[in-house]
Amino acid sequence: MTEKRPLTMYGVGDCAPYREDLASSFRHVSSLFSQADLTFGQLESVLSLQGTPSSCTRMPCSSRPEVARVMKDAGFDVVSFGSNHALDYGREAFCETLDHLKEAGLLVTGAGKNEEEARTYPVADVHGTKVAVLGYCSILPQGFWSQEQRPGCNPARGITAYVPVEHDQPGTPCRTYTFPHPDDLAHMIQDIEKAKKEADVVIVSMHWGIHFKEAEIAEYQRYYAHFAIDHGADLILGHHAHILKPVEIYKGKAIFYSLGNFAMEEVTDMLRDQATLHQDMATSKNHTEMTAISDGFRTTKRSFPMDCYYTMIAKWTVDKGTITQVSYLPAYLPEDGAPYAVKAGDEKFGEIQAYMEKITKMEKLDTTYQVCGDEVVLI
Repeated sequence: MTEKRPLTMYGVGDCAPYREDLASSFRHVSSLFSQADLTFGQLESVLSLQGTPSSCTRMPCSSRPEVARVMKDAGFDVVSFGSNHALDYGREAFCETLDHLKEAGLLVTGAGKNEEEARTYPVADVHGTKVAVLGYCSILPQGFWSQEQRPGCNPARGITAYVPVEHDQPGTPCRTYTFPHPDDLAHMIQDIEKAKKEADVVIVSMHWGIHFKEAEIAEYQRYYAHFAIDHGADLILGHHAHILKPVEIYKGKAIFYSLGNFAMEEVTDMLRDQATLHQDMATSKNHTEMTAISDGFRTTKRSFPMDCYYTMIAKWTVDKGTITQVSYLPAYLPEDGAPYAVKAGDEKFGEIQAYMEKITKMEKLDTTYQVCGDEVVLI
């Protein structure tokens, strides 16, 4: 029997390249990812030129089918398509995207052409170590989650309760509580326990959280993450929020609540989607109502608040079928939209680290970030 050798794996957040030279989006990171034993990424955009926006779509996000091949060539192995944009252009475009990803040789998680397929997760054999990657989505417009014969995302829905602070005073503020949808939580637990029997390492990808809001982690996220680890998950990779969030260490396992944007274009550069809306997305009513969630939109010099361009590359080492170290490479998304890993001597490295320390303290987490060369060690 061949002895399992140490493995290096990476994971990044939202990707939605849209430009003439798609490969240039990954030009600074493709050599790093190609040398890795496994690389995960979240696909934010629909890969189709067909379809019209769903009635539930507020801000459509699409790109060309070639993105699938470009991501494969850039070193990606596993892609989650569990996204709040997955059905922006309807079911046919959604299914077309899945086909493009699979034809490019990418393993897909978090979405499928029916409920069974959406819950089916890939188990990659990485030099003798089996790695399962389960994908879920909490950010779901109406009808975007899969059902028996309906295409969609694998759901991990959150339920929101608004409880008046003063129940006898109409119109006064409410406390907000969120918790997992019981059916979705039960399915997640079943699937993680099954995956743990099939694989050495179980990774859970979560499209979730409060977008653009500095630091804040919703209660339902903590519930899902802790339940996942309690039932066998070894690592949680979160995305969607378009901003970095704190990392939590729970029972010795890392929870990346948000890896932030990765290869994301500026909103104003998504030309097909703007043409579909017949308006500039940066000035549309839908966009301006959404931007009220963060004061950062008032002072930004770009499409997103300036801290949305801080990002990271999660890194984990596997030895003898067990994750032995988890860290991240601080990274930055410059104006040309091509992210790069930041070196320790770079001013941005210190900015990103100070930001992570600040938001972790804001959420009252006791995570320790240990700078070691050009990476930050968590476990």
